[in-house]
Amino acid sequence: MRNEICKVADIPETGSLPTDKLVLVSHHLCPYVQRAAISLAEKDVPFERLTIDLANKPAWFKAISPLGKVPLLRVQQNGEETAIFESAVILEFLEETLANPLHPADPLARARHRAWIEFGSAILNAIGRLYSAPTAAAFLAESEGLSAMFDRLEIELTAGRAGPWFAGERFSLVDAVYGPIFRYFDAFDRIGEFGILSGKPRVEAWRKGLHERKSVKNAVSPDYPQRLLAFLQAKGSHLSNLTRRNEAATALP
Repeated sequence: MRNEICKVADIPETGSLPTDKLVLVSHHLCPYVQRAAISLAEKDVPFERLTIDLANKPAWFKAISPLGKVPLLRVQQNGEETAIFESAVILEFLEETLANPLHPADPLARARHRAWIEFGSAILNAIGRLYSAPTAAAFLAESEGLSAMFDRLEIELTAGRAGPWFAGERFSLVDAVYGPIFRYFDAFDRIGEFGILSGKPRVEAWRKGLHERKSVKNAVSPDYPQRLLAFLQAKGSHLSNLTRRNEAATALP
């Protein structure tokens, strides 16, 4: 199950057809869009970002997006335009065509990185199940499952890693993928103490480093936290109820 934010949203936006060479068709909250934005920033490549309303998709977007999801990269080359969809494909295209590679050169190391990128996608799906869980019991079960996934990641980070990033001193595509993941926990931490990342010092250190990375910071708009909170409140889930209770408890008289 792909993270639903990238398929449907609740905040209308408008945009005109792009004319630049690289145009990243986006949505404010989609973590898969953030991956591509981080990669482009790390490669120091100029691009236009066009945010659309996924609940009211423009006709031109429907015409060029077979799956109806973001991100979508519009590439203009030699007077022609090609639309590339699916974040993994976009990331690989950027790796193959632009300077400053984020993948390791060694084929085995590169395969390992791709595998942990897939693990990151599985974590995003688990996060989607967490914030959609209808009851306290379902929420607890999802939080325990998510915590176990980060336990596995903690083990991986422990093995032979020397540096702030997944591969040590060098920022990689794995880091670009996990930056948007940890951004969810900034929101969760404001709602309650769920303990999902507790007892995982290497995961927490990695999270802190990514939080401070310029490319990760700039992958979202300044009002991202408010937009995400509004999205979580609208889910009608157990987490939505916790969010409203937290706001009521902390509201000024």
